[in-house]
Amino acid sequence: MYKLWATIKKDTRILLRDKVGLLLMFVMPILLVIIVTGIQNSTFELMDKSRLAMLICNRDTGKLSGQFVESLNRIGMFKLQQVSNKQSDAQLKNLMKTRNELLTVIVPADFTAKVSARAKNISGKALNSFGLQGDTTKTKLDGLPLTLYYQPVLQEQYRVSVNSALKSALQIVQSRETLRRLYFEINEKPLPENLEKELLNGQTNISQQPVSVSGSRKVPNASEHNVPGWTIFAMFFVVISLGGSLVREKVSGSFIRLKTLPTDFTVGLASKMITYLGVTMVQTIVIFAIGLLLFPALHLPKLHLPADLLALVIVTLFCGLCAVSYAICIGIFANTQEQANGIGAVSIVILSAIGGLMVPSFAMPEFFQAIAGISPLHWCLEAYYKLFLEDGTLADVLPNLLPLLVVTVVLLSIAFVGLKRKKLI
Repeated sequence: MYKLWATIKKDTRILLRDKVGLLLMFVMPILLVIIVTGIQNSTFELMDKSRLAMLICNRDTGKLSGQFVESLNRIGMFKLQQVSNKQSDAQLKNLMKTRNELLTVIVPADFTAKVSARAKNISGKALNSFGLQGDTTKTKLDGLPLTLYYQPVLQEQYRVSVNSALKSALQIVQSRETLRRLYFEINEKPLPENLEKELLNGQTNISQQPVSVSGSRKVPNASEHNVPGWTIFAMFFVVISLGGSLVREKVSGSFIRLKTLPTDFTVGLASKMITYLGVTMVQTIVIFAIGLLLFPALHLPKLHLPADLLALVIVTLFCGLCAVSYAICIGIFANTQEQANGIGAVSIVILSAIGGLMVPSFAMPEFFQAIAGISPLHWCLEAYYKLFLEDGTLADVLPNLLPLLVVTVVLLSIAFVGLKRKKLI
């Protein structure tokens, strides 16, 4: 035990001297988790809390265009701003550039006429189907009688949502007008206001619940997605420090000198594993503390820890052990420190991309979804997600921890074979 303790002290001192390695293991992940969470949170709020700013140029003087604007405002997706109907299309485009507006909708001068004509045509067909006489004058009206200008920076999925919202608002106006015409044709009097509200405003509530183990989980925020992911990234980046340390000891002949001492090489290997496993635990504490304490001060969503804290500690230990084993394997087979740093850093970036840290697995092409399992970072991420996003317990994350244990054993076995082949033990 004394030999192990002495070796741990030696490895800790070597670690503390590695200033570059400490920066990469702590400062870089901290910056990444703050920047990425801030960017993603702003993106989520663009369609959630902040609402999309939209300019409305209403060139129609009829009542239906006003109803359309009112319906669009009730959707709650847009922050509407009325602009003068005297402005030309070119002036509106320039206004969008100067005010950095994302969207502008132009309601044409014949909006009420076109919607009324369509409603008249539909109500006439309905009356004919009832055996009554209705006006079915054919009216050509292709698509939406609207013009939408958007900034190119607005992503396609947002434009699809905007288009759907415009269609919904237009459908409300058209349905109301069609219903009014049908009622008037049948009863020869206007549709009562209270009946109109009852027919048109009855909405079906949709219960939205995320899939979770307990069934009572709240909707996850950007912090709960990013903090675990970039913590894993930080863990595996110990390859820069640990891999370089192993290469230096090989080049300096430390492994050979150990063979002349009354000690076992496994003591030195166990020392490095314990030391850097401690580093991964400190990384987790630091990054999680940022999510808990610093994020609210930066107006970012606060990180909420899972209910099963024991499972969180065990998952972190398994992830850290796998990261340390990977770093040892790289350090054993690299011949120079440059090789260890280059191969280690590039491979971690690739494995994190494949494993879903940078882009969620469900958003990847089918081929990359199929091979995501070859990345140990994928299993680490899935274990954390099970705890943070689904409120899982230790029993729920075992299917993710077993592959990590297998990967760890395989990596250590490969490292042992490498030491044998290089005659270092």
